Amino acid sequence: MTEQQHSHPHRFERGTDGPKVIVVGVDGSDSSLRAAAYAGGLARRQRALLAVVYVQPVMAAGAALGAPVVETTDEIAEDLVAQIRAAAERAKGIFEVRWEFHTFRGDPYNGLVTAADQLKADAVVVGASEQAGHRIVGSVAVRLVKAGRWPVTVVP
Repeated sequence: MTEQQHSHPHRFERGTDGPKVIVVGVDGSDSSLRAAAYAGGLARRQRALLAVVYVQPVMAAGAALGAPVVETTDEIAEDLVAQIRAAAERAKGIFEVRWEFHTFRGDPYNGLVTAADQLKADAVVVGASEQAGHRIVGSVAVRLVKAGRWPVTVVP
């Protein structure tokens, strides 16, 4: 064993035998649900774990005004889990996909980066932004691609 191999015996290595973990960002939008379906197909074909990630927005202004922000985003997360479970149940016996649901708090970009890092993602799948302003400022998808840390698939 060379010196370099010996110094990093348990180093995580991405992309050597196909993806083991595919992260997909969902927020309930049509494009994110299409991304989840696409990522589910990838995970099934690659026999990878599908990590479905919902990033709960932190809305300090709403919280300061007394709005029940956390309950609202928790309800969205619960609804997304219910939709995913229903889809998985419909596909049972036809398509078998291992999946997990994770929630993170923060802005979508940083939440997905944190999720992909913590889950050791081999690939990230997101839906194309449906907001017109993102063409100017830059969407989450564009920022993930520019980060250059994982293969990123953007589903229209």
